[in-house]
Amino acid sequence: MTAPWLDRTAIDFMLDDCETWAVVGLSDNPARTAYSIAALLQQRGKRIVPVHPDAPTVLGEQGYASLADIPFPVDVVDVFRRSESAGQFADEAVAIGARAVWFQLGVVDEEAFKRTVKAGLPMVMDTCPAIEWRNRR
Repeated sequence: MTAPWLDRTAIDFMLDDCETWAVVGLSDNPARTAYSIAALLQQRGKRIVPVHPDAPTVLGEQGYASLADIPFPVDVVDVFRRSESAGQFADEAVAIGARAVWFQLGVVDEEAFKRTVKAGLPMVMDTCPAIEWRNRR
């Protein structure tokens, strides 16, 4: 049985129907996984929004220090943070009216998953858009 946070419908919704992805933990360091995944999202036609305390411009997109600072609607909050600190970003995603939450490979917070789904947002954890696009072939 698949974990409830690897729901195919939720994954497909985010990959197919969501355009603006706030990438939490995205810096201008090309050696970091968040950078390469953000670049892939752009290649797939998504708008990325860097969310990092330093608010750097990354891959040509203006960064913001927090999700609450983003002055336009966000579809997916994509979290590149350790599991123990990731849950707050799921809560912030709900607070800003995002449409979905994605926790990257290795990031799992079951309580955050329960809160987010209860609030009406689909949530995916412990996988990566690159993996999910590859699995569709």
